[in-house]
Amino acid sequence: MAMGGGGGQGHVRGRRRARKRPLSEINVTPLVDVMLVLLIIFMISAPLLTVGVPVELPKTEASAVETNKPPVTVSIDQDGAIFVQRDETAYDALNERVGEAAGDTDREDLSVFVRADGRAPYQAVARVMARLSAGGFTKLNLITDTAAGTSGDAEG
Repeated sequence: MAMGGGGGQGHVRGRRRARKRPLSEINVTPLVDVMLVLLIIFMISAPLLTVGVPVELPKTEASAVETNKPPVTVSIDQDGAIFVQRDETAYDALNERVGEAAGDTDREDLSVFVRADGRAPYQAVARVMARLSAGGFTKLNLITDTAAGTSGDAEG
């Protein structure tokens, strides 16, 4: 009888050793999946959040401009209406509105992005840029749409 009882206890001990221990590691696969989806969503939506004035930008082969500080965007639609960020602004109040949108930034250090519709009158764009330059804004950037493979295209 002693053998039978000892063998039964050994079997129980063996079962305890074979039992799997709970995992102490976190499964990161679902976390990575969610983060990749969020990354894609933000990459797609970020350019759409910059400025809400719809303009058709002219196509060029210029490279991207890098800036450290958030710029102030001045948009000109096809009719020549001027917008600072998203708010329509009169030509006479342009420098004051850009200064308000810039906050505490020095006018010489502030990047001003000028987004003009390709169908906007050249005079309107030139007047806005001249007004901003006369107001002390020296870093003026014309925003265009980069067109791949448009070199040599001629309209006739």
